[in-house]
Amino acid sequence: MSNVKSKSGLIRKTNESAIVRAAEIEFADNGFKGASMGRIATKAGIPRPNVHYYFKNKDELYTHVLLSIVNRWILLFEDIRPEDDPASALRKYIHAKVMYSKDNPEASRVFANELLHGAPVLKPYLKGEHKKWFAQKEKVIQSWIDQGKMDPIDPKTLMFTIWASTQQYADYRIQIESIYGKVLSNSLCGDIADNLSEILLKGCGLKV
Repeated sequence: MSNVKSKSGLIRKTNESAIVRAAEIEFADNGFKGASMGRIATKAGIPRPNVHYYFKNKDELYTHVLLSIVNRWILLFEDIRPEDDPASALRKYIHAKVMYSKDNPEASRVFANELLHGAPVLKPYLKGEHKKWFAQKEKVIQSWIDQGKMDPIDPKTLMFTIWASTQQYADYRIQIESIYGKVLSNSLCGDIADNLSEILLKGCGLKV
């Protein structure tokens, strides 16, 4: 019986992941209003009735996709502590965000589109849990400043600048690849992250 349950749980997890990934692409390409549950099912390789077994409607799936995106971003900067070296912690975060933008451009576009439309779904989350999370990270950055580990800059501005500069490589990928004349490879994104780290860390009075 336990093997049956384990197999069933694995199938459910696999199907949900396929649906969420397909939905990310569909919402990124067509927005919420233009997105089709039928196309999501096709992209996921799952019959449409099965999609509704996991997510009863498009609203529920869209909300799940948005929260999944935010939670993945949060994990990239979750473990910072006052005792950490700020240069190492921020450099690691900048690299992670650049690589995430390269590998998950649709996620950034879905999130940006939600905010550009006034965050109708995410607004309660942004004003609640997300604001609390941000305050915790802001407190850690301020502790680095208070310890004399970095210059007295505004933690909020630093975080917004990191987000804007790293998500640029997802939201404006076509423009960037046109200017570079090549695709955003791991090697190129590594160089980009190194340059961003140098610019941003020096702006905080940190040694690169």
